[in-house]
Amino acid sequence: MEIKTEDYRISYDPETKTVIWQGLLQLSDMDEYAPIVDLLDGATNNDPLTLKLDLRGLEFLNSSGINMLSRFVIKMRQRQDACVIVQGSKKITWQGKSLKNLQRLMPSLQLELE
Repeated sequence: MEIKTEDYRISYDPETKTVIWQGLLQLSDMDEYAPIVDLLDGATNNDPLTLKLDLRGLEFLNSSGINMLSRFVIKMRQRQDACVIVQGSKKITWQGKSLKNLQRLMPSLQLELE
């Protein structure tokens, strides 16, 4: 599964169970984020659920995108078998500030900032 535009690329690797995010993601509202939500939902169709979100290549994510990601994490929190790992970069300002909030939403979420 892959979504690719001039500004960003999001792909799912089923072998590593990793969603890889790259580029600048600044869509205007939740409706525009729907294909990404569909990709994430498709990546969660395995039991037990282990999913890695590799955000290290995502240079920018606007507030609508952060909202979409937060909603996804809340949804995963409801699954007892969910293991979510988020990889980010301390060098990208928004990630250092916003990704820690995902851990507040899902305390079992593993956050790896490098």
